[in-house]
Amino acid sequence: MTLSLYCLNGPNLNLLGTREPEIYGSHTLADLQNIAETTAARVDANVTFRQTNHEGELIDWVQEAGRDADALILNAAAFSHTSIALHDALKALTIPIIEVHLSNPAAREAFRSVNYVTPVAKGIIAGLGAAGYDLGVEAAARFAREGSKN
Repeated sequence: MTLSLYCLNGPNLNLLGTREPEIYGSHTLADLQNIAETTAARVDANVTFRQTNHEGELIDWVQEAGRDADALILNAAAFSHTSIALHDALKALTIPIIEVHLSNPAAREAFRSVNYVTPVAKGIIAGLGAAGYDLGVEAAARFAREGSKN
């Protein structure tokens, strides 16, 4: 059975490739989408890949994923550290959530030590750059097939 995966991306990730490449690498958002789609095809899944700079829109998509997807891969970016509303939306999901970050937030500024996504995620992949999207899709597909919840 072909799985439906959502890969949602938060603020400023549309600037990848030019924004602080020493932290986030040289891959663009389009590169990450290609990685996610290629991996999804390999694990017999379709991926809905989106990015927004707007918190409410991201929450709407999380709710949509809860209705329409078998698993969620989420790079909430800065919303990971600020959005209780996002946390509450994620808590309502019954599908596996895989949190992905290009950099390792724990090794960065102190304010990034607060994370509202991690407590409701099945797992987190951080600091591995673009490879995190490949691994995130693989993990999401595995847990969705096993029927794992958060």
